[in-house]
Amino acid sequence: MNLLRSKDNVKDVEAEQPFLVALNLTRRCNQACAHCYLDAGVRQAGEAGELSTDEVKSCLDEIKALGGETMVVLTGGEPLVRTDLDELAQHAVNLGLMTVIGTNGMMLTDDRVARLKGVGVAGVGISLDSLDPLYHDNFRGFPGAWEKTMAGIDACRKGGLAHQLHFSVTDDNAGELDEMIAFARSSGALVLNIFFLVCTGRGEKVTNISQETYEAVLRQVTQAAHDEPELLIRAKCAPHFKRMAMELDPEWPITLAQGYEAGGCLAGSRYCRVTPEGEVTACPYIEDSVGSIREQSFTEIWQDAPMFKALRQPVLEGRCGDCEYGKLCGGCRARPLARDDNLMGEDFLCGYEPAGGAVIQPLPEQQNALMWTGDAEARLTKIPGFLRRMIRRRAEDYVRGEGRAQVTADDLHYLAAKKFGGSMPFKPNLKDKMEAVRDDS
Repeated sequence: MNLLRSKDNVKDVEAEQPFLVALNLTRRCNQACAHCYLDAGVRQAGEAGELSTDEVKSCLDEIKALGGETMVVLTGGEPLVRTDLDELAQHAVNLGLMTVIGTNGMMLTDDRVARLKGVGVAGVGISLDSLDPLYHDNFRGFPGAWEKTMAGIDACRKGGLAHQLHFSVTDDNAGELDEMIAFARSSGALVLNIFFLVCTGRGEKVTNISQETYEAVLRQVTQAAHDEPELLIRAKCAPHFKRMAMELDPEWPITLAQGYEAGGCLAGSRYCRVTPEGEVTACPYIEDSVGSIREQSFTEIWQDAPMFKALRQPVLEGRCGDCEYGKLCGGCRARPLARDDNLMGEDFLCGYEPAGGAVIQPLPEQQNALMWTGDAEARLTKIPGFLRRMIRRRAEDYVRGEGRAQVTADDLHYLAAKKFGGSMPFKPNLKDKMEAVRDDS
């Protein structure tokens, strides 16, 4: 594997605490998705090498030791098949880590939602690949999956557990983007993440999105994210989103090159994942392990892994190396690694030709940030981490517009009531609402 990183001219960059860590708790799954990066199976019994409850807890302890701002995603496979999930989530929450569950939604009954909310889970990310039940079921390899996932979303809404939707785009379902955005909005989702497949795991057998469709859909996502007043829309595994955001609106705060919600790639620099067997990789689509938490501490791996050090100060090749958007975007590192065994190669799915200009620097953080009362800061900490920066910005914009210099808890209450009427709206059954979305589109 080519890291293209010379120790003679590149200094180590001190590792910041991870912004996000994905813990793949199991390979067991009640689906058989053709695109699964983990190549998860429908096994009912646990793998012999699967991390134990105590091992996962120990890893969570070490993640916490790196700092208090990390968001942890407990995922799989299907994490809800682990009988200790509530215990693990409770442990993460007790440590002060923002804890989210990544699921296909099929096992999210009313009781399960109540239990997750009871232990303090901040929200769930639910995969929904189409509003067409047949397409979704075929994509997920399980007849009836769509019905069960819809029921899971309804259970979250009824139980008051925040949810976001994950939509994996291919050439076959790209035309559904507008409908999916409308559905996510009507369902009460906080976030719609648009995932662009990287060919690893079983995804190697799935025809990836074409470059033409990729560019067109990504521009559509960028425009929708810019114009959408409430729903947070982001592209994942498509860092060119940052270039398109800059092209669309140079003053758009999303062009800040930080934060998982900003759409850029954080693999190895602020993000990593742990496999069910304890191997650590830069992201789910980079299969090369940089160490095992059974042999080293997570802290040591995070701070010292050579691949992670390279990703924190990349020396890019090809168009990525020549591109003026190199610092804002930098391309997906998993794609050239998977195809060419070159971590620093150009992202071949990007159609942009560098214009030879100066490297565009990230926008600085706004310098005139307002004061926040203690009550307001306390309330902000209860908001899911992936929304916190956006809420902070909107609150400060509102207060500035009022001619004041301090954000209060009353301001946050007013903005929440303005959006939700005081609470999360429990709307009609999602299958009925979906039909209404189709009728309006």
